[in-house]
Amino acid sequence: MAGETATREAVDRLRQAWRGEVQANQMYLLLAQRLGDSRKAEIIRDIADAEASHRERIEKRLHELGEPVPNLSAVRLSPLQKLQARLAPVEMLIQRMEAAEEEEITDRYRRSTGDPQTDAVLEAIRVEEQGHSRSLESMEVAHQASAPAPSSVQSRLNRILGRESWHRTGAGWVSGAIYGANDGLAAVFGIVAGVSGATGGSSFVLTAGLFGAIASGLSMATGAFLAERSEGEVAAANYERERQEVIDHPDEEKEEVSLFYQLKGIDKETADRLAEQLSTNPEALLKVHAPEELGTLEITGRPVQAAIAAGVSTFIGAMVPVTPFFWLRGGTAVITAAIVSLIAHFLVGASKSLFTLRKWWSAGLEMTVAGIIVGAVTYGIGLILQRGGG
Repeated sequence: MAGETATREAVDRLRQAWRGEVQANQMYLLLAQRLGDSRKAEIIRDIADAEASHRERIEKRLHELGEPVPNLSAVRLSPLQKLQARLAPVEMLIQRMEAAEEEEITDRYRRSTGDPQTDAVLEAIRVEEQGHSRSLESMEVAHQASAPAPSSVQSRLNRILGRESWHRTGAGWVSGAIYGANDGLAAVFGIVAGVSGATGGSSFVLTAGLFGAIASGLSMATGAFLAERSEGEVAAANYERERQEVIDHPDEEKEEVSLFYQLKGIDKETADRLAEQLSTNPEALLKVHAPEELGTLEITGRPVQAAIAAGVSTFIGAMVPVTPFFWLRGGTAVITAAIVSLIAHFLVGASKSLFTLRKWWSAGLEMTVAGIIVGAVTYGIGLILQRGGG
């Protein structure tokens, strides 16, 4: 009986570990697909391969125990996980996955299952998981340690790039749209609550709320337009700055190109020769070097798109607490607007978890509480003004 219990515990733990490895592999593959053909994508694919290797070892142990291997098609990432893989900051998402894996390693791989052979498999995986950190930085080191390029390549490249601290990157318009809806909803909900308290839910609430929504949307749109245009100007300035670097520091820029080639697996002699040939044509050197260092040759800023996304989302968020007053008045309108607005607060807060990587329900509840505080304070001030005026 004790042996059967140990075997059942071993099988359960193996299946838990198998599911975790499958999901981790799926997440890393999505991240690699998102990053395209970049160096980081290659490293993340290495991580995904490691997770797949662990899964195969677990499957082998399940076969040895006479247990069926679960169906891969039955394991799916949640919709939230898929959205985070496509939208959330990659480094932040990987750090969060690392932290979660550290907790799982202690619980899933270290505790004894009562079956020595299964414990040996899980222990070996645990050692490997801890032996190569899941961060991009440490995977860079691990990858280079087995590559033919000199071990000092990345450190030399980092030293050079450290001098060029002017590189900049920006956020996507999707996050701007969500935060725009957040700002519009929070600001106009305060206006609606305050004017409702002061007027008892009269038609003045609709007027104040409507113009508040319009003003918020226009303000956010113009701000997003200017910010995105500035982003494009910074990108253009970075490219011109890189052009100047080629002119002012040709030897160092040539070395950078060689190092980038070496990190792609080209031997040092060939990389140096290619860089030397490119250096005879500064413009050609720039066109090869700039995408490696800056990520793209194109100015990707879209100020009109950013303005529309931010302005429209802010206006929509702002109109949520206003809408009930198109049909209702008095206390009924106030209560309806409060309920609808707080539900919207929760949904917008949960959406922000795509980028903050917090628990969706925690982010939603936090914003709901913030909405309650804003509404209660402004409504209370409105009541005080109403009584003072009376």
